[in-house]
Amino acid sequence: MESVSQQLQKIMASRHEETKRLRQEVLNDPEISHFLQYHQAELTPEIIDRGMSKLYEFYHEKQLATNNQTTVAPGYSPQLTIRNQQIDVTYVPTEKLKAQQAARELEKRVTLRNMPKFIRQADFDHFYTDDAHQTASRQEAFNAALRFVSSYQPGQFQQGLYLYGSFGVGKTYLLGAIANALAQQGVESTLLHFPSFAVSMKAAIRDNATGELLDQVKQAPILMIDDIGADAMSAWVRDDILGVILEYRMQQELSTFFTSNFSMKQLEEEHLAIDNQGNEEPLKAKRIMERIRFLSMETPMMGDNLRNGN
Repeated sequence: MESVSQQLQKIMASRHEETKRLRQEVLNDPEISHFLQYHQAELTPEIIDRGMSKLYEFYHEKQLATNNQTTVAPGYSPQLTIRNQQIDVTYVPTEKLKAQQAARELEKRVTLRNMPKFIRQADFDHFYTDDAHQTASRQEAFNAALRFVSSYQPGQFQQGLYLYGSFGVGKTYLLGAIANALAQQGVESTLLHFPSFAVSMKAAIRDNATGELLDQVKQAPILMIDDIGADAMSAWVRDDILGVILEYRMQQELSTFFTSNFSMKQLEEEHLAIDNQGNEEPLKAKRIMERIRFLSMETPMMGDNLRNGN
């Protein structure tokens, strides 16, 4: 029968062999081996011995990442370095994490208010320019959008686009493509669905928050007002919401875009001139339209309804 001392010696010997095996496994790792060879002039056997825990940390974290297991710093890759004559491990963002961070930064530059989710993925490459869907006006709107993005300079006024046409021709998608392209250039945009925004403004009255909400919208570097004219407006929405936004943006010369099912003439005569109570106020409508014409260039978009898969 073995004594306790003999049993302990076996355990210690076993652990020693395991430590030696693991040490050799770590030192044989291609990246670690390359690191030690590259820095051999700076490293002594004593420094390597003291740094074995860091070498093992690097090796272990790399193994976890290779096996898709949780690492000590998810999204970061371990890198060996020498600091104060000591081997150390630092963690740097992976390419995947950097791409995710860049995507989040871009997303923060595009503020959506009651807009469809597809806006986040909208881009010029996926706009319908193929022969089956293309029309002359859709191509011209596309070209106008490209011209705006390529020539826009923050601080310099440039007319936006007033995109009008029937349902589903790609007006809103094109706005999203413009906003996302501008985000790539570091430019912030706000896109809002105007009928929904009008409802939000009415709801904000009870919280005394209309001023704050209005300021956020009217001061946006680039403002894109989607679906103007979709619903009948009250005089308050027309004059104290839309009118205030447009007046501010005209005075400050801030680029503004619109989409509508109506031409500018139709919007003025058939929509803005008559409020939701049936009151006719053509002069107030004309005042609104003067600002829209100053801020944007009327751009028709005609073609098939793409939502029907035609």
